Amino acid sequence: MPRLLFTYLARRILFSMAVVQFALSVPVVLSYLLYTLTPAAIRAGLLAPALIGTTPTVVYITLPMAIGVATALEFARMSSEGMIAVLYALRLSVWSVCRPAIVCAGAMVLIGYGLANLIAPHYAGALQDVINVVRNTLNHRMLEPARFYTFDNGLKTLYLERWETPDIAVNLFVRQLSLAKNQEETITAARAEFRRTPSGVILALSHGSIQTRPFDSTEVRIAGFDEYAMALPMQGSESLPARSWRGVYEMGPLEFLGNWSVARLDRRLSGEWAAEAAKRFGMPALSFAHTLLAMALVLTFGNVTGRRGASSSFVMIAVPATHIFFLVALETLLRADPRYAILLAALICVEIATAATLISRRNRATRPMRRLSDYEQVERERESIAA
Repeated sequence: MPRLLFTYLARRILFSMAVVQFALSVPVVLSYLLYTLTPAAIRAGLLAPALIGTTPTVVYITLPMAIGVATALEFARMSSEGMIAVLYALRLSVWSVCRPAIVCAGAMVLIGYGLANLIAPHYAGALQDVINVVRNTLNHRMLEPARFYTFDNGLKTLYLERWETPDIAVNLFVRQLSLAKNQEETITAARAEFRRTPSGVILALSHGSIQTRPFDSTEVRIAGFDEYAMALPMQGSESLPARSWRGVYEMGPLEFLGNWSVARLDRRLSGEWAAEAAKRFGMPALSFAHTLLAMALVLTFGNVTGRRGASSSFVMIAVPATHIFFLVALETLLRADPRYAILLAALICVEIATAATLISRRNRATRPMRRLSDYEQVERERESIAA
């Protein structure tokens, strides 16, 4: 295929893929964030880190569908405009016509592996930090009046009557168990200001009292104060609160592979590890499989003469349906039994083999057309020589 034609087709496929990728990713990301984050969490400034943590994962999961749908759209357009018949008349084989899409799919496979194994694990922790803050109310602007909140695994209990400003509360109650001092402390204050530091929150209390009672005694001591400060394990100005756990989706490729020796000892962990492994190492390969499938269906069931057929809608549905089937099977079968990975790998191979077979059959069917074109060219050359 001439380089100019190759570049033209590749650019059209990549542009269509970018449009489809944007149309697929944006609704998925927004719907997930709206489902995960509360209005108070969005007001607290948690939308940006959650968006950064979600986008890479959504992009590499939807990338195979995007390149498959873009290829189907481009080949359907060329078929309806009669361009494929013109390319056949130029003595180009079916595989030559498919070469730009195959090269684009190969590039998307490499990009998908980079996103799945390097970029997405690096940013996935930000999303989990946000979920940790939302579930445990670790941002002071998410605290609602007249409700009790616990922190530090139940060692601290906090209650406020109302908010005066977004950072100042009125009539605060704090109960905490101090294991270092071996005593229980009950603190009340008429006014409390939440001051963010780079790594946490300092609670500045005004005009209150402290009741202390040792664990091994019933004696209670009461002391008043004008100003008192205490630290809270909440979101700071520069970082989110640290978590005590780390998921497999946050690990780098080498650390992830090494984690199998631990995950294989537990059925639930092994299923989670297998599902994540299928996403990292199997999902990007679907870009190549879906691209071949889209081209095979359009070239086999489409009409290359330019007349529209009823099969175009079937081709457009086939690629998304196939991708959704793999996603559902990946999340259900592998979590039940990691050995189903063999079945999913076999299905991917079947998809690639089926698509390659259909394209090869179409290539053999167009050989007479290319031969006839060769004969016509030779005849025209003889006529020009005779003239």
